[in-house]
Parts: sequence; structure tokens; C-alpha cells
Amino acid sequence: MPKELRLPPFDLRLAMDTLASRDPRLARLIAETQEFRIEVETAGADTPYEVLLESIAYQSISGKAAETIFNRVKTLGKNGHAPSPDQMLQIPARALRKAGLSGAKVLAMKDLAKKTLQGVVPSRAEAEKLSDEQLVARLISVRGVGAWTVEMFLIFRLGRPDVLPIHDLGVQKGYAVTYGKRFIPKPKDLLKFGERWRPYRTVASWYMWRAVHQNAAKARKIGRAPTKKPRRKRRNSRKSL
Repeated sequence: MPKELRLPPFDLRLAMDTLASRDPRLARLIAETQEFRIEVETAGADTPYEVLLESIAYQSISGKAAETIFNRVKTLGKNGHAPSPDQMLQIPARALRKAGLSGAKVLAMKDLAKKTLQGVVPSRAEAEKLSDEQLVARLISVRGVGAWTVEMFLIFRLGRPDVLPIHDLGVQKGYAVTYGKRFIPKPKDLLKFGERWRPYRTVASWYMWRAVHQNAAKARKIGRAPTKKPRRKRRNSRKSL
């Protein structure tokens, strides 16, 4: 069944106009690139359990390898679908390892299934009613699931308007390119700067990604600031009297 798509449930023009009025650099970027567009899945959309299950499979390996492994995991379910939480708990760990999952990913998928059955991981309908903070708190309690994974779910699956992925390298580099920085910002500094983008930090983040796309050569030159080594204390060469 094909999935239906819709635009995020907030006023895109108002979001862009609000950001442009507050931030001249961002206003220039908005004017120079295409209008913000993120399509959110509706009918037939994946549940939080299914989204996180796939995210776990894709962690730390190439997309092609992850797709192969996740397709093997799907064969352990029914009708070509990924195993349900009940099925996941019944699948032997060795079968999941044979599909290509690491031991850590097997444990993570088992924990995801357990927490879904316990109600910690909500249904899609329940997720729609929860705040961003509530969803993050619930979903990062799952083994192997971090804030970035949840933030991508909030942006691309639920269409939330005010999400700022401060640990996303693309957002960090886009900030450095847009604001003429030599190094990517520390997450806490990006979080502080991003306060001016509320309540449309999702839109600002999208434009940071666009900045990297438009200035790929410049973005490649931006790295992390060198860490400062602690200065050694000088020893007093004078002998005690």
C-alpha cells in the first residue's frame, strides 16, 4: 500500500517570514535557496516501534549493508513485515545474529519490543498527542536509541516545528558555513544560539542542511576546534630553606 504524504501541520510561510525577520544571515539563506519542504507520512505510516527498529538496524554501518540486514530481519516476521513486538521477543537471539545484527543491536531490538508492549514506546496515535519533550524522554529510554534518532522521528515522521538536532553534523556545519565560523559549534553553543529560532527551529535546521548542500566545498573544510591541552604547572626550582 503506497504511503500518503502531507506537508507539516504548521504555517510554512509564517515560519520562514518569522525567521527571516529575526536573523539577517538566515534571511539571506532563505532568499537564496528553495523554500522549506518536508513531507510527513500519514496513511500507512510506520509506528514509532517500526521506525526505531529500522533505525537500530541502520546504526553505524553503510546504508546498503543495513538494508540487506534489515530485509533479513523482515523475513523473521510475517507477510514481509518486520517482526511485531510479540514476535521479536520470541525470535531466538541466534536467529537475529544470523541475519547480520550485532549482539548490541539484538539487545536493543529486544528492549524496544519489551518497552513497546509495556507502553513506554507509544503507538503512532499516542505519539501525535505527546510533546516533543515527552517523546524524547520515553524513546531514549530504549537501549541503543539516542536523542538524534528521536529528533529525526519528530521532524520527518511527525512534522514537529521546533526541533533543533544540536548533535547533527550537518546542522553544525551548516551553522558554521552560514555564520562564517572556522569550526563547528559545540552543541551547547548551538542550543543557545538557536533560541532566536523558536518556535521554528525545525525550519532553521533544514536551512542549515541546505547551507551545506549549497556550499559543499566550504563545508568540507570546516572541522572541530582543536582541544586545548591543560597547561602544566611549573615546578618551583628553588629548594626549600
